[in-house]
Amino acid sequence: MKKAITIFIATAVYAGYSPVMPGTVGALWGIVIAYLEASRPVYTQALVMAMVIAVSVFFAGKAAQIFGGEDPKNVVCDEVSGFLVSIFLINITFLNVILVFLLFRFFDILKPYPVGLIDRKVKGGLGIVLDDVAAGAYANIFAHLILWLPSWMHGLRS
Repeated sequence: MKKAITIFIATAVYAGYSPVMPGTVGALWGIVIAYLEASRPVYTQALVMAMVIAVSVFFAGKAAQIFGGEDPKNVVCDEVSGFLVSIFLINITFLNVILVFLLFRFFDILKPYPVGLIDRKVKGGLGIVLDDVAAGAYANIFAHLILWLPSWMHGLRS
């Protein structure tokens, strides 16, 4: 039973078993959670995000022991955590979700410094999740800049 629960959570409700782009499919659960939390106060959203990250660290580490390897491809709960960081404090609209999703996947795949360093050096469940959280932070910063830029440019023209 413990093994089944671990696999269920670590694979983001079995999204990690997708034959095509399991990380991308897993990150879609982040959209669902973000949408469900969008109407709640920011402190609640932050608490849910922190809880998802903590749960992901625990279950990713356990699942890595079950599946073998340092970061098994079907463990995608880390993608959910990373997306939640990416979308934090950004209005949930169709276009914003697409922008943030693409930015998150870009930074998660590209792994710019220090994301790649974290990916290589930090081990266990923390290492599996932390590089996605760092990629999410990059995506969040860039999304805020992209969304802020038009209003700033408009202010210059006024």
